Amino acid sequence: MTTRLIDETLFDSADPPRLVGARCTACGTVVFPRQDSCPRCSDGTMSAHALPSSGRLWSWTLQAFPPKPPYRPPAGGFEPYHLGYVDLGEVLVEARLAIPRAEIRIGLPVRLTTVEAYHDEDGTEVLTFAFGPDREGGR
Repeated sequence: MTTRLIDETLFDSADPPRLVGARCTACGTVVFPRQDSCPRCSDGTMSAHALPSSGRLWSWTLQAFPPKPPYRPPAGGFEPYHLGYVDLGEVLVEARLAIPRAEIRIGLPVRLTTVEAYHDEDGTEVLTFAFGPDREGGR
């Protein structure tokens, strides 16, 4: 099966997955996803900055209704999923959670992974980033 990433600009590498954000050269603020200007000081240049692949679950919720476009439901239709904020030390990242409900808890060590977002018309599996349990205990 052919696969592709939902947006190549979100990733520093695909195997293993690694997200890339940006860091301000003036104040050191880190953001994800990348942006052209610093939200804190507006003075520095934003440069690409690879993010850690593990962190801790900061907060979470159940996405119980389909998001607004550009969301594309999978072939079988929308199914509720968990999402949360993951603390990567320098930045909080909002992401899908690939964690069984019974295991989700604030402070859970998590690791970056990919999950299916949808299939293209040609059958290509489109992957997005998510965080799953870090069985090795986090950072």
